[in-house]
Amino acid sequence: MPVLTRLIPSPVVVDIRRGAMDDLAGLLADQRISASGKLAIAISGGSGRALRERLAPVLPGADWYPVADGTIDSAVRLADGIKGNRYDAVVGLGGGKIIDVAKYAAARVGMPMVAVATNLSHDGLCSPVATLDNDNGRGSYGVPTPIAVVIDLDVIREAPARYVRSGIGDAVSNISCVADWELAHEVQGEDIDGLAAAMARQAGEAVLRHPGGIGGDAFLKVLAEGLVLTGISMSIAGDSRPASGACHEINHAFDLLYPKRAASHGEQVGLGACFAMHLRGAHEDALHMASVLRRHGLPVLPDEIGFTAEEFVRAVDYAPQTRPGRFTILEHLNLSTDQIRDAYADYAKAIHS
Repeated sequence: MPVLTRLIPSPVVVDIRRGAMDDLAGLLADQRISASGKLAIAISGGSGRALRERLAPVLPGADWYPVADGTIDSAVRLADGIKGNRYDAVVGLGGGKIIDVAKYAAARVGMPMVAVATNLSHDGLCSPVATLDNDNGRGSYGVPTPIAVVIDLDVIREAPARYVRSGIGDAVSNISCVADWELAHEVQGEDIDGLAAAMARQAGEAVLRHPGGIGGDAFLKVLAEGLVLTGISMSIAGDSRPASGACHEINHAFDLLYPKRAASHGEQVGLGACFAMHLRGAHEDALHMASVLRRHGLPVLPDEIGFTAEEFVRAVDYAPQTRPGRFTILEHLNLSTDQIRDAYADYAKAIHS
């Protein structure tokens, strides 16, 4: 009987703890990612400056590349800047935009990429996708998974609390996303990867069930681990399916319909996940999810992020158009605008009771 196995694309090292950033040079050398210390480090123009001052003395062989924004043009400029310089690796030091720019640039020049996250706003820090703004709005580009992920809990604490809250919403939404994937498998015969689904769901459940709050190291570590595991689950699945369902379609609809008013990604997907759970008849799960999100300071009703009930209904109605070909509870029910309005009224009543 042959022994069957599969290789899972995942980081060589994941370092999540207090003080992790100060040991970055040693970690890269120990893991043979960069023994010479010759690195191209992408940073933001704002918070990145302070981090550069802190890390430059321990990374004397590094070159620093300020990144203006999270556009495809910035990613191409970064790739052009580092091309031909014989760096050991590209380091994305910052939030989601900087990391995505660095992921795309590293892929373009064929170098390994290290993600050093300064906030926990979403699950993209370890995913095989770079989300970048382009002339048509925003695009998702396939890239290799980072070779290393470093998350310093002391640095995470320095970021505004809204970033942690956004990450909570994104992680918890996995539960709804996996339910959508299973629905597509049952109704449409879509292939489902059990390992990817298990990892994404358990990442969401760990955050949902943890008794701690955003001020505690134990909770922040579970959240960081959940976001990393979610990224790996997407690598296993080969796309974003384990972490992108009806809730993310609703999020995209908000972004497209109300671009100047949209809230954070995590706030919108958290709200969308609660409503999607309600739509699929999991009313107790929807209420539990909403109570946890509310405990962490996240919105569970559209007026809590500045939208009317009617604007929310419009976003839900428009949502399936944002991901053609993706089958979720929204496509399955195929509700009319009036039916969405009635469902939202039931949801809002349950939340208020």
